[in-house]
Amino acid sequence: MVNKYLIKILIWVIPVFLLTPGVSALEEEGSISLSLEECILRALEHNLNIKIEVLNPEISALSVSRAKEKFLPELSFSFNKRNTNSASYSFLDAADQVETQYQSFSASVGQFLPTGGNLSFSIENSENDTNRNFQTINPRYDSTLQVTLNQPLLKNFGLSINRKEIIVAKNNREISRSRFKSVLMETIYSVEEAYWNLVYSIENLKVQQQALRLAQELLAKNKRSVEIGTMAPIEIKSAAAEVATREADILQAEALVKNNEDRLRTIINFNVEMGSQYIKINPVDEPVFTEPVIELQQSIETAIENRPDLEQTRIDLKNKQIELRYARNQLLPDLNLQASYWSPGLSGTQILYKDNNPLTGEVVGTVPGLAADAVKDAFKFLYPNWSVGLNLNIPLSTIFSRSQMVLARVNLEQSRLKLQNDVQQVLLDIKNAVRNVQTNYKRAQAYKLARELTQEKLKAEEEKLRVGKSTNYNVLLFQRDLISAQSSELKAIVDANLSRAYLQKALGISLKEKNITLKR
Repeated sequence: MVNKYLIKILIWVIPVFLLTPGVSALEEEGSISLSLEECILRALEHNLNIKIEVLNPEISALSVSRAKEKFLPELSFSFNKRNTNSASYSFLDAADQVETQYQSFSASVGQFLPTGGNLSFSIENSENDTNRNFQTINPRYDSTLQVTLNQPLLKNFGLSINRKEIIVAKNNREISRSRFKSVLMETIYSVEEAYWNLVYSIENLKVQQQALRLAQELLAKNKRSVEIGTMAPIEIKSAAAEVATREADILQAEALVKNNEDRLRTIINFNVEMGSQYIKINPVDEPVFTEPVIELQQSIETAIENRPDLEQTRIDLKNKQIELRYARNQLLPDLNLQASYWSPGLSGTQILYKDNNPLTGEVVGTVPGLAADAVKDAFKFLYPNWSVGLNLNIPLSTIFSRSQMVLARVNLEQSRLKLQNDVQQVLLDIKNAVRNVQTNYKRAQAYKLARELTQEKLKAEEEKLRVGKSTNYNVLLFQRDLISAQSSELKAIVDANLSRAYLQKALGISLKEKNITLKR
C-alpha cells in the first residue's frame, strides 16, 4: 500500500540518470555490489525520511483545495407545515372554530463572491387554507422569487482579502515542496557521505592489511637472520610487537568498515528492502580526483537563486505581507451594501359571491387556481420590487486597539531580517564550501606526492637493511610513515569528493546535477 502511494506521489522524483539497465544482482550469497547512483536510487525509493516528507506537499495541496471550498455554491432547502385551531369569537369569523392549514417550501442557492459579498437566489412557495368566512381566495398559493446581494465596501472588500486563505495555502504548498527538495538534497548528500566513507574505510582496511603483511615479512626475515646468527634475538621481539600493533589496527579498521556500512544501509533502508541486515555492501565506484573549476561570485549567485531554504524564507515573507495587508483591512469601518430584488406571484381557488359581495356570505361558485400559476407569475416579474440600503458599523476596538496590525508588521519585519540573515549564512556557507573543495584538492595532491616519496624512502631503507647499513627500527618507522601517507592520501581524495558533494548541496543544485526533477 505504501509503495503504491509513493509511486503516485514520489513520482515527482524522476531520477533520469538512475534509469540504468537494472540493479546489480547479488554477486555472491550474502553480498551485493552497488554503485553510488544505485544507492541514491534506493534511498529515493526507500528512505524513511523521504517517505515521511513526501506526504507534506500532498497535505498542503489538500489545504489549498479546502481553502477554495469557500467559493463553492451552497444549496439550502426548507419545508414547514403548520395546522392551527382556535375558538371562533364571532359567527362572522367562522361557525364553530377557526382552522388554518399552512405549509411552505423554499429553495435557495448562495454564492460567496471573490469581492467578499454574498449573492443568493431563492424561490419560496406557500399554501394557506382556512375556514374563515369572507375569503376571496382559498386556498391561496404565494410564490416569491428573490435575488439578494450583501457586499462589503470597506472592511472585507477586495479579491486579495477574500482569497487570503487560498493564497497563503498555495504559498505553504510551495514551502512544502521546497522543504521536500531540501530533504531530497540532504538525503542525497547523506548517501554520498556514507558511500565515500565506506569506500575510505574499505581501502583503509586494505592499507592496514598491507602494513600487517609487511610487518609479518619483516618478522619472518628477522627470524631467519637470528637463526643464521646475523641478527640479535631482540630484533624478533621488536618485529613481533609491530605485528601485534598492526593486528590491532586491523581490528579497528574492520569495525570502521562495519559502522560505515551500517550507516549506508540505514540511509537507503536496505534492511527492509532485502529482508536482512547482514548482507554485505560492496561499493564499486572509486573517488574521482580532478581539479575543480569554481568561480566564487557565480557560485554565490547560483546559491541565492537555487537554495530551498532561501526560497522558503522568501515565500514566508510573502505570507507575512499578505497578513499585514489583511490586518490593515480589518481596521476599516464595516460598510455593507444590501440590495434585493424580488417578484411575487399569487394564485389559488377564487371564491365567487352573490353580487360579487363577500359580505353576503353566499357562495355562488369557484374558479380553481393552481400553485404552478403563482410560480409562473413570479418568474414573469409581473410585480417587480427592489430595495437598496447601506449599513455602517464602526467598532471602537479598531480605533483604540491596533494590536493585530502591529503584530503583523512586526512579523513582517522579522521575516525580512531572517531573509537577510539567511543570505549572509548562505554567503558564508558557499565561501567555506568553495574553499574546502579547493583545499581538499590541493591536500590530495600534496598527500599523493608525500606517499610517492615515502614509498621511495622505504624501498631505499629496505635496500640498506639488506646490505646491513640500516636497522629494523628504521624500516619499521618508514613502514609506519608509508601507512600514514597512504591513509592520508586516501582520506584527502574522499574528502575532496565529499566537499564537491557538499558544494552541490550548498548551491542548491544537487537535484539538477543528478538529473532529478520534481513534477508539479
